[in-house]
Amino acid sequence: MFTNTPTLKTLSAAVLVTAGSIAASPAIADDFYEGKTIEMVVPFGEGGATYVAAQFLRPFLEKHLPGNPRVDVQTRPGGGSILGANWFEQNAEPDGETILFTTSSTSNPYVLDMEEVEYDLAAMRPAYSLPFGAVIYVSPNTGIDSPAGLLEPDMPLIYGGIAAAASDLPTLLAFELLDLDIQTVLGFDGRGPARLAFERGETNIDFQFTPAYMSQVVDMVEAGTAVPIMTGGSVGEDGVLSQRDTAFPDYPSVYEVYEELNGEAPSGVEWDAFQSTGAVTFNYGLTAYLPEGTPDEILEIFEATIAAINEDPEYQQQSQDAVGGYSLLPASEVTESLSEALQPSDEVREHLRTLLSEEYDVDL
Repeated sequence: MFTNTPTLKTLSAAVLVTAGSIAASPAIADDFYEGKTIEMVVPFGEGGATYVAAQFLRPFLEKHLPGNPRVDVQTRPGGGSILGANWFEQNAEPDGETILFTTSSTSNPYVLDMEEVEYDLAAMRPAYSLPFGAVIYVSPNTGIDSPAGLLEPDMPLIYGGIAAAASDLPTLLAFELLDLDIQTVLGFDGRGPARLAFERGETNIDFQFTPAYMSQVVDMVEAGTAVPIMTGGSVGEDGVLSQRDTAFPDYPSVYEVYEELNGEAPSGVEWDAFQSTGAVTFNYGLTAYLPEGTPDEILEIFEATIAAINEDPEYQQQSQDAVGGYSLLPASEVTESLSEALQPSDEVREHLRTLLSEEYDVDL
């Protein structure tokens, strides 16, 4: 079934030219943000991963943006992030003073063309992204100690998640791509409760994003009560979600596991669907968007600022514990692949909508 080399649909020349100009232009205004306040809109409540990451990045943005502006993190929760993103679409001006900082909980409804969505995420201009890796692991009671074991576990596999159209989606698509027989139980209040269900033995296969995996699951791995199997992977220079997660280079990616189990590279609509949602969820897990029409000058400012933050020894040290040690990705490394991921083919979109409706009773 999967015989072709995976490809991404061609981007418009305008997107390519824009990304190139961002990378090439060194000119910035030294005092552009002097005396200004940047409102960073987080479309979730306080305390979640997006809010925590925004607060972590806030002092580094204030330090390295020219003119040293004040950065004000504003939460606008509701509708699983849709309400805050709608507000941004309707109110943010393209002056670099309002940023939408969000996750795949905002991009998935956009990709799925859900009725409540009023924002055009693909038309916005990404300023930077913070990768957010994910590790899939199993209970040793399953008898699984390698990817091949997923096909013949010692007991039925049970996965616990939040919602099929939320951040669980890439993991569910990975299970589909690999043709795994897994019982899915949804409705948990968060990935923390889902992890606790794993610890209690109520489920036996789980995934956690990098910060939670490093702080909560690594100890289980060392104690022998959890077995890491694979990561969602990372997008390579060719735009394919095939590379290993830089935070976990010893774990194979979903792409590699498919190759191991099937003897060929993945392709087809199942792979395209996983790549589209996986790239947004993992490689561009936390992305800062500027409004459509934001001038190149402002993108150039953020390009230089992100480079300065990545080189800041204080950021390098603190990011290990706060966000998994990932470097921020500037617009020049994000725009092309993210634009493609946000605009999948009609075939992929219909596949996702059909799968979610028929298999997970999602009302689209």
